Amino acid sequence: MASLKITNVNKSYGNVHILKDINLDIESGEFIVFVGPSGCGKSTLLRCISGLETITSGTIAIDGRVVNDVAPSKRGIAMVFQSYALYPHMNVYRNMAYGLKLMGMPKDQIRQKVDAAAEKLQLTKYLQRLPKALSGGQRQRVAIGRAIVRDPKVFLFDEPLSNLDAALRVQMRIEISQLKEQLPNTTMVYVTHDQVEAMTMADRIVVLKDGVVQQVGSPMELYEKPQSMFVAGFIGSPKMNFLNGGFADKFGANTVGIRAEHLEVSPSGGTWSGKVIYSENLGSDSYIYLDVGAAEPVIVRQSGKAGYQAGDTLSVTPRMQELHRFDASGKPLHN
Repeated sequence: MASLKITNVNKSYGNVHILKDINLDIESGEFIVFVGPSGCGKSTLLRCISGLETITSGTIAIDGRVVNDVAPSKRGIAMVFQSYALYPHMNVYRNMAYGLKLMGMPKDQIRQKVDAAAEKLQLTKYLQRLPKALSGGQRQRVAIGRAIVRDPKVFLFDEPLSNLDAALRVQMRIEISQLKEQLPNTTMVYVTHDQVEAMTMADRIVVLKDGVVQQVGSPMELYEKPQSMFVAGFIGSPKMNFLNGGFADKFGANTVGIRAEHLEVSPSGGTWSGKVIYSENLGSDSYIYLDVGAAEPVIVRQSGKAGYQAGDTLSVTPRMQELHRFDASGKPLHN
């Protein structure tokens, strides 16, 4: 079991303040996902937890033990990188065993651990292959296997699927989720910019912006009850529609937000009307881009194939229970 407590953590490079007063309590066995735009500090925070970066101030504690001055190898963590970082001249078995060999573990114990990890990750038949003979997904599994054999208290994943194609990403998402079920007492912290990974894998999501934690909550909490316009616009795909000025005034707000799937379509008589700019048919869903005179087109999601083309006139009405109202500072207004 390994809880992770981050208290008032700051990280600066010279005059550049990257992480600003980060406070997080991560419980043993949780799967936590850090998300945010490029440069928000999510990978830096992960590297601070691992010990690859030193923090400027604050404390990081694993299982109640402050690890600020503890070497990465002594923290009980294992990190899986985007780039796999496998030794090209070593076969899969030796790649997975190498860290244990350096620790001086007996050979029979190493074999036992590597065989058990290979079975979990369906790598048994590839143990004698070199990395160049493996697919991207298999290489990433080897990198995960190399971490598993060390029995870490905390797993850290830094965008591990970003080098894979779409089909492999889906497969690896499922495999990492299954791995979490097989290791229920292991805490996992995962960095991604991918909405789907965050929404499908996380127990809780931490949204970061400019080195500041914006909101922490379950995927559906963030989706349904965002605490700021930033979180509302960042979580969910396509991003939430935002309208201000006269569009928001009638709802007593500076800005209103509504998700694409929460708009009802009619030929006329809706709350907002305009011309269809573009229509995307994705098979199971369609996205309609509607110019209602706002700063940006309103995106409408419909099931199946949309029967609308560029130039068609359309009306949309937001479902009132799903309408988000924000004040001038971007904070939600509550009824």
